[in-house]
Amino acid sequence: MTTRRRSSSPGETTGKRDRADEVIEFLSVLHHTGDFHGQPFKVLPWQEEVIRNVYGTLKPDGTRQYQYAYLEVPKKNGKTELTAGLLLYHAACDPKDGKIYCCAADQKQAGFVFAAALSMLGQSPFIQKMFKVRESTHVLVNRNTGTEVKVLSAEAYTKHGINPTVVIFDELHAQPNRSLWDIMTFGAGAARREPLWWVITTAGDDPDRTSIGWEQHEYARGIIDGTITDPRWYAKIYCAPDDADIYDEATWYKANPSLGVSIQIDTIRGEAQAAKNSEPAEKLFRWLRLNQWISLKRTSWLPLTLWDRTLGDWDADEMRGRHCYLGLDLSSTTDLTAIALLFPPQTGVAEWRCTFKAFCPSEGIQERVRRDHVPYDTWDRHGWIVATDGAAVDYDAVLAQIEEYARRYKVRCVCADEWNSTMFVQTLEKKGIQTVVVKQTMAGTSAAIKRLETMFLDGQISHDDNPLARWCFGNCVVAIDGNENKKLMKNRSFGRIDLIMALVDATAVAINLENKPASVYEERGIRVV
Repeated sequence: MTTRRRSSSPGETTGKRDRADEVIEFLSVLHHTGDFHGQPFKVLPWQEEVIRNVYGTLKPDGTRQYQYAYLEVPKKNGKTELTAGLLLYHAACDPKDGKIYCCAADQKQAGFVFAAALSMLGQSPFIQKMFKVRESTHVLVNRNTGTEVKVLSAEAYTKHGINPTVVIFDELHAQPNRSLWDIMTFGAGAARREPLWWVITTAGDDPDRTSIGWEQHEYARGIIDGTITDPRWYAKIYCAPDDADIYDEATWYKANPSLGVSIQIDTIRGEAQAAKNSEPAEKLFRWLRLNQWISLKRTSWLPLTLWDRTLGDWDADEMRGRHCYLGLDLSSTTDLTAIALLFPPQTGVAEWRCTFKAFCPSEGIQERVRRDHVPYDTWDRHGWIVATDGAAVDYDAVLAQIEEYARRYKVRCVCADEWNSTMFVQTLEKKGIQTVVVKQTMAGTSAAIKRLETMFLDGQISHDDNPLARWCFGNCVVAIDGNENKKLMKNRSFGRIDLIMALVDATAVAINLENKPASVYEERGIRVV
């Protein structure tokens, strides 16, 4: 990740800067809260740049060009006060009957911004007279225009009657799912002349890269880098590059635009010293002070960094006609049914390679999204999951996929877990597909798990880009017995691990058969009847 201090369209305006001036002038009559309570709100240069671009970039008809404004900045850089000030500006200056929403992950977070807005009003009696305050429900109403400010949390909101003029998402990365974002953005504000959606957030801790915060962060990066063209979006991200020297004070200033004002250099020096002495402190330093998206997730198997490091520069089509082992982890309703294709080193392929496919019932998929906090529905749309009709996985669909793989690749054998597999294995055998049952015990899986550890640690394996497989990998927990045998534990893992279980099954067979002479199946492939 690189430091981003440029805007998506810096300085591109029609020359009418009075609209941006109005915002800056309004903020300047407010007063700070918290540690700086009572001091005039001083709009810092970096804040002025953002405001001038968002509010001063106009279309030929005089309306704002940008409908979405994304600002990512580390903690203690005045994010909450800026958010509160913009809420009050729109509440005071927008046309009649405006609907302004501040959206947060929970009621506690929502209360921070509302409390800051009330503190600002309390220090500005003239502005305070403009509003009726309903403190218990976190609502402000402009007495003159009827424009209303309402604070919403993901814990308690209704989708009825949403027609916003302005929406501000505070700490988008903390949203537990994408529901509130979708409701507040999809089709909302369509009847308004100049709707505006602000995202004012810090980086998140999202090891699985599945949150709405990460999704919008990546979209904003694309806007800034020029890989995404969307004239409705303005984006600015303050952060330290991943490869920067995190102990270089110049890095701190690049990532913290308010350094020396709302946060002092001695504070960061002290935190940097703590980071040198402790890995957890370093991760917090990177996350909260340098605004890097850091994975704080911990498992007792392999870190996610190994998964990311072994991402392959190839796709499954390149493996057509090559021999492989098909790992199969079966399920019925709760778990995923998983297929892992493991290709050993062979002519033209120097390392082990793996790719995946998963199945789940379509019935209840939204409940799984809520339960596991992962986007099964999105993965279904992109083809990483096949959602079969009904309340249980359709094994006919799984069988059809295996037959397709047998035609596409030289599948040496199907390596199936022993749970609930007897009938399915018999069906495969009748189809002429050789199968091996892998016992899900220490003895049955330990050698495979240890070999996979070596493969990942030494870079002997690569995989295609599959966010579902990445999630499963990050969830894995192992049990170790007195002889240091290992077994993946579904009942102790943090979430579903089925795709990695299928990979273990394939590995258990492959590491044995690859040391043996090639069979007739490797020579001619498996015949599908």
